[in-house]
Amino acid sequence: MSDKTILVIGTYDTKDDELGFLANMIREQGGQVVTMDVSVLGDPSKPCNFAKHDVASEGGSSIQAAIDSGDENKAMQIMAKGASLLAARLHREGRFDGMIVLGGTMGTDLALDVASALPLGVPKYIVSTVSFSPLIPAERLAADTQMILWAGGLYGLNSVCKASLSQAAGAVLGAARAVQLPDPNKPLIGMMSLGTSALKYVIPLKPALEERGFEVAVFHATGMGGRAFESLAAQGAFACVFDFCTQELGNHVNGSNISAGADRLTNAGANGTPQIVAPGCYDLVDVVGWQPIADKWDKHLKHAHNRLLTSIVLEAAETKLVAQAHVDRLAQAKGPVEIILPTHGLGEWDREGADLHNPDGLAAFLAELEASLPDNIQAHRLACHINDAEFADKALEVFDGWCADGTVVS
Repeated sequence: MSDKTILVIGTYDTKDDELGFLANMIREQGGQVVTMDVSVLGDPSKPCNFAKHDVASEGGSSIQAAIDSGDENKAMQIMAKGASLLAARLHREGRFDGMIVLGGTMGTDLALDVASALPLGVPKYIVSTVSFSPLIPAERLAADTQMILWAGGLYGLNSVCKASLSQAAGAVLGAARAVQLPDPNKPLIGMMSLGTSALKYVIPLKPALEERGFEVAVFHATGMGGRAFESLAAQGAFACVFDFCTQELGNHVNGSNISAGADRLTNAGANGTPQIVAPGCYDLVDVVGWQPIADKWDKHLKHAHNRLLTSIVLEAAETKLVAQAHVDRLAQAKGPVEIILPTHGLGEWDREGADLHNPDGLAAFLAELEASLPDNIQAHRLACHINDAEFADKALEVFDGWCADGTVVS
């Protein structure tokens, strides 16, 4: 097993002992360590590979500027910018294989920026006193960030925090040794969906696309999945997207905290990535199932998917806002967009005879959408359900046409 190098980042002026323990645990397991100090006021007990001055300079600033700001938040943002840029550059240069950051709220704030600056597949571990806390907004989590709660780690070493730190050392080194990085030479399709109890098109589409020489990554449209999808779309990772479950957009419009963010349905278009879109489960707003449901949903149809998740069915007038949100975002696309609109339903629970059948809502949604579509979007109205074979066949027809004319590059 070849040694891997781990970048260890933290404020070495206040957490020298803890960071040293973490680094030693990595070395004892056969790994190598590169250290980066993101302190502002103090200094480590011994020099780091990359000093705080190197970090600030990488971001176009200086430690003196951070001190002169007179504001700990501004100072740490200077260091976060520098650490992110420096870590990204060092990774491009092949200087490390995995990254781990140790911190409280200050260190965690910085760590989230650093993790987001590194490509998918690079192990990114954050050991934090606020891991899994509502203080951490979902939109700041890189697609493959790993977090470990730093129990008992506020000040100084003890047996409790050593248990967390030793696990973290093994986790990041093990991940660096085991990771299979995405193949940059194989074209990737990004597809949005829910489980096959709601949306079944993945079953025929995934093997069909793989037979055509493409890799298919299917993202779960429950907030975090959409964030990961949009993050990769923003990086230009996809040859084409099959964005067939836009339900998170309805969540966002209706204020649900199960949201993929305001940029849902925008990043592929901003990069010119070809998009085949269908508004799967457009009429469902997901809410946290174990929390009280807001009074405004009292008279709506509901579906308790499990103890974590409950879906609310929008009424006809409410679906128009979701339709307009689709149009507003897709109208900005710089690349080709074709939208498929099945008129018999956009989720398995919305079939005729099913519990959430919503013909008035579907009719209002489609009418609003089609009336507002800009010229850059070609629409295909199909007399079928999104889970019928006709839908998948149409998606492949559009895709094959794009492959034939060079719109999609394999």
